[in-house]
Amino acid sequence: MAFKNFKAMAAALCGVAMLVSVAACGTSDSADSTAGSDTGDKSSSSTNSSTEGFDVSGIKKDDAIASLLPDSVTKDGKLTIGMDTSYAPAEFLAEDGKTPVGYDVDLGAALAKIFGLEFEPTTSTFDSIIPSVGAKYDLGISSFTITPERSEAVDFVSYYKAGSTWAVAKGNPKNFDSSNLCGQKIAVQTGTTQEEEVNAANEKCPADKKIEVLSSKLQTDVTTNLVTGKAVAFYADSPVAGYAISQTDGSIEAYGEDVGVTKQGVAIKKGDSATAEAVQKAIQKLMDDGTYSKLLDHWGVSSGAIDKAEINPTDVD
Repeated sequence: MAFKNFKAMAAALCGVAMLVSVAACGTSDSADSTAGSDTGDKSSSSTNSSTEGFDVSGIKKDDAIASLLPDSVTKDGKLTIGMDTSYAPAEFLAEDGKTPVGYDVDLGAALAKIFGLEFEPTTSTFDSIIPSVGAKYDLGISSFTITPERSEAVDFVSYYKAGSTWAVAKGNPKNFDSSNLCGQKIAVQTGTTQEEEVNAANEKCPADKKIEVLSSKLQTDVTTNLVTGKAVAFYADSPVAGYAISQTDGSIEAYGEDVGVTKQGVAIKKGDSATAEAVQKAIQKLMDDGTYSKLLDHWGVSSGAIDKAEINPTDVD
């Protein structure tokens, strides 16, 4: 059956598309994790088929780096990280429907090890994470593209780079053309840069031929909208789109080339320079000692590796 692998992944994400609504799973914010009811994913097609995370047990605390963190982060002994666990392979739920896994999750766990803190990933919806950094969460790690707009709300430490990918049904039966979106039904995740781009394109469409933007809180819902034919295409981060494609037994495929490759970053409370410095030094340490590359290789996403972690990098769009 064409959707066999897709449904298997859907089960791992706590629900089968249009049959079971996504419930709060694992550690989650009840107010933030109730949206969404479908299924989907994201990442590169070379992704490790296992949902077992990278082993971070050998990472030791770095006292010098850990000492940089302010009491606001260390006082409870936990590193609480907000993430949208519908976004495989960066952050999603394992087959038990409870355990967050993915390369962003493993990065967060590695940071906690360096800081000597207990790792506490917390499921939330993508668009609610940045406003909650510094309040509910010590950090936000959820494939955030670093943009000038987001940088007004939080500080960032770069750790990865990714582009955007269009996906369509196999063979593009509806003749989707990314250069002419007017009149099309396009699926995107709420709060993403891809949603912003589609909305910007929509402003240029005539009144009688507007884009129907199907915006969903969860990337799983975005993928389902394409698989079930509700949308003619979806637009997502390249690792996410690749992973979704690999999970649908060939029912969807990438359209065109990746566009807009840019850096992603860990979100930190605006003006919290101490935490930003600690995170930057910790990620650079992981890069320099080879842990970072091994972690990305584990998930098959090493094509997005960078070699320098920077606070608020300027070479972004």
